[in-house]
Amino acid sequence: MGIKEALGFGSDKKVRYAIVGLGDIAQEDMMPGVEHTGNSAITALVTSDPKKAQQLGAKYKVQTTFSYETFAQALASGTFDAIYLATPNWRHAEFIIPALRAGIHVLSEKPLEVSTAKCREILNVARTASAKLMVAYRLHFEPGTLSTIEVVRSGQLGQVHTFTSTFAQPLDASNHRAHSGDLAGPVLDMGPYPVNAARYIFGDEPTEVVAAVGTRHPETGFDQTFDDTVAVTLRFPGNRLAQFTLSYYGGPVNSFVALGPKGSVMLDPAYMFGQPMEQTVAVGQEKRKKAFKNTDHFGGELKYFSDCILNGTDPEPDGEEGFADVRVLEGVLEALKSGGPVPLPPFSRTRRIDTEAQRMELRAVSTPDLVDVSNPGKGVEKLPKN
Repeated sequence: MGIKEALGFGSDKKVRYAIVGLGDIAQEDMMPGVEHTGNSAITALVTSDPKKAQQLGAKYKVQTTFSYETFAQALASGTFDAIYLATPNWRHAEFIIPALRAGIHVLSEKPLEVSTAKCREILNVARTASAKLMVAYRLHFEPGTLSTIEVVRSGQLGQVHTFTSTFAQPLDASNHRAHSGDLAGPVLDMGPYPVNAARYIFGDEPTEVVAAVGTRHPETGFDQTFDDTVAVTLRFPGNRLAQFTLSYYGGPVNSFVALGPKGSVMLDPAYMFGQPMEQTVAVGQEKRKKAFKNTDHFGGELKYFSDCILNGTDPEPDGEEGFADVRVLEGVLEALKSGGPVPLPPFSRTRRIDTEAQRMELRAVSTPDLVDVSNPGKGVEKLPKN
């Protein structure tokens, strides 16, 4: 008997997912791409919004719906094998822990949680659970990102010692992120992208938040309880530095540059989707550019996770990867409050990205009409994805 059969899956079996949290990221980005993964299906919805349950259930032909309050019954219903979790950041452990305990696999949006204490609770359960946990680092499967990692690993730039990034997007003041303080501010919401990128570019873990400086702009219309723009410097072993700026108050930009003694590599855009990733490698006087076609980031990561479930393998961006970023982001928030440097507790990552095994190239999908939710970007039009 093969692994799939032992797990109760036939060769054409699809992993059945419940979508938990039907906000913009689930509706706009994950749900449209599930069907073309070939190995995944939506069989249940979890939301306390009856309008979303009814209309999205009809659209995706899903008859089984649960509320947040009946999640325990959902786990015992036998209607799904895994969940895709897209609730607000601070409600992740609330659903991850009982799901893992019930033997239900979990693909959770990032950050894994809003504190290292909450992450440790999740990891403690994950270590003994039969179910798998993966954090939704979609760029771990995106061809342009993986190619950039390969450029750095090849040594053609020398040992990369500097990482610089800017990630800004204008936030609509009516969005919940503008009124939830640090729990949904740019550090925890956008910060995972440059922190994760610095870590996979250096292949190492930072030892100190050297500095974090934030500003607040009353004209944004945001609650003035969090910094809408933040600049951060991290120290890595081997005399390496990572610097990045995050902002909810600025024109959309997302890029990074990795610099070594022999040259540099730039990825722009680096974090968002809906358009081709563009890579520029400069070595000496030579400069070469390469564009990577737009792909379905969300369908790609879901296909990979379902493959892991069906084949009995462990996913790379696991709970430890989620903890690794929250460890740094927690230090950034502490540095913002203290105004001084914050040493980070020792930590070693046991796995890194496999640039060959994790490459996914599903075609991009179109942005659907949304139900009872809107894009969080201020004045941002939907981007065509095909």
